[in-house]
Amino acid sequence: MSGLASGINWTTIVNEMLQAEAAPETQWTTEETTDDNKKSAYQTLGTDLSTLQTDLSTLSKASFFETRTTSLSNSSVASASAAAGALLGNYTLKVDTLATNSMQVGSTASAKLSSSSDVSNVVLSSAGFATAVTAGTFTINGQTITISTSDTLQDVFNQIQSATANSSAGTVTASYDSTGDTITLSSSGSITLGSDTDTSNFLEAAQLYNSSESKSNSGTYSITSTSALGGVNVDNTLEDANTAHQINDGGSGNGEFVINGVTIKYDASTDTINDVLQRINDSSAGVTAVYNSLSDCFELTDNSTGDVGITLQDVTGNFLAATGLSGGSLTAGSNLTYSINSGTTQTSESNTIDAGASGITGLSITALGEGTTTISVASDTSTIASAVSTFVTDYNTVQKYISSETTSTTSSTGTVTAGLLTGDMDVENIAFTLRQMIDATPSGGTTGFENLNDLGITSNGSDNTLSLDSTTLNSALTSNLSAVQNLFSNATTGLAATTQTYVSGLTSSSGVLATDETNMSNQAQAAANSISTLQARIAKDQTTLDDEFAAMETAIESLNTDKQYLNDYFSSSSSSDQTAPSSVGSNLSSSSSSTSS
Repeated sequence: MSGLASGINWTTIVNEMLQAEAAPETQWTTEETTDDNKKSAYQTLGTDLSTLQTDLSTLSKASFFETRTTSLSNSSVASASAAAGALLGNYTLKVDTLATNSMQVGSTASAKLSSSSDVSNVVLSSAGFATAVTAGTFTINGQTITISTSDTLQDVFNQIQSATANSSAGTVTASYDSTGDTITLSSSGSITLGSDTDTSNFLEAAQLYNSSESKSNSGTYSITSTSALGGVNVDNTLEDANTAHQINDGGSGNGEFVINGVTIKYDASTDTINDVLQRINDSSAGVTAVYNSLSDCFELTDNSTGDVGITLQDVTGNFLAATGLSGGSLTAGSNLTYSINSGTTQTSESNTIDAGASGITGLSITALGEGTTTISVASDTSTIASAVSTFVTDYNTVQKYISSETTSTTSSTGTVTAGLLTGDMDVENIAFTLRQMIDATPSGGTTGFENLNDLGITSNGSDNTLSLDSTTLNSALTSNLSAVQNLFSNATTGLAATTQTYVSGLTSSSGVLATDETNMSNQAQAAANSISTLQARIAKDQTTLDDEFAAMETAIESLNTDKQYLNDYFSSSSSSDQTAPSSVGSNLSSSSSSTSS
């Protein structure tokens, strides 16, 4: 323990010695923090300059000032867009007919529920309803009828008649018409269908609705299915899809047909209708195939507009014939007919009129409807004005940040605090050079717009920022856009072009900011290394000092023990010839050895 034998508080002495040795650490820590902060400041400035560079890059392109906007007097007739450099002016478009798609509509696709009025063998589970019938209950005139999918359609008719036989509204009878593929309910009184408690969808599958009720001259009430009941089941395999004629693949599983010269293959025992329709749509046949359940027919619609046909051919099997497609009818598409500025009527298979077809450089039109509209092509001055405004804002961001980091501040007590980058000539030179370049009057400028002042962009006067008068800018863009274009984007003297080159150099990987960032990183790392080395040396010195002082305490304790022993011995001795014990010599020897160490 410190001072236990020596009486010296050597722990404090050691701490004070180590603190003195650690004095440079405070300075190095401050330097490391400052260097890291400067590096961060350079990165922030670099980000702001990169944003400004993007603005300058836009304004340095002559084509940007040639951007166009379009407006139409009748937007229901067409839409239009104009590329940069498109001829300015007004163009009258007259659309006589729109281009439409060709469509092949098949004949009735599904099989009827029955070929005759006899439905005693038509089992609900396989009846071929467009909507599959579910088991459960349904209600007619308040009477509940319970059915199973194993029932025949005649069983259902019998249950309807039986359940309503004692109804006050009269007995309801059901019949099937094979010609129209419909079911008719008849009664001497009004018929009411359905209830909230129904669990079967029979009435819906049979397309029987209260709104369809009619009354004959003889006073008989009836409700008939709103459309044919049979339907193609697109999720069943082809051979069980309930088509008017069963689909086969020639018996080999390698069915094949051709649409517009593209071969489509199928297996009637494994593929479903949906599988084949998707296969057609994914192919290069150029058509979209669907099954229209409302009209009960298959349809092929040409993906492109125009007066073109659709070719069909069964190769192996009968898919096209069985689905009614090959026996259907083609409604040929029509071509677009139009004229521009009362010129010759032109024809196109597409509703899109490109610059080549319109004869107007850079103008593209999409016809939307028949009629006449005026298309106005004008310079897109609002986009240009927005880009200039963004440039001014981002330029000011750069200058404000540089000012905030290089300006010293004075407290109320008169203490002056230097900015993080105060005295940094690289950064201060960036602010100066940017202002000098932006304020310049390029040689060979256009009369009236010699510099940014003529566009309403002026220096603040108290700092390096700019202010923008939007009214003056808009007036300049409207009155002489080419002069504004030249001022910004002239390849040799344009303010945006030359400044963009300068800023690009600043933000490059070998630019001044990257170099400064690297220097700050190296300096911060050097300070961190110095701190680490010093701390290691201090830790070693502390161990050495602690060991030396501990040895001193041990030596002093040993001497004190020998001294006390001798004092005790001589004070208690009663004879002058008494001989000291041999242990004294041993203690003295040990004490001498400890003191020497």
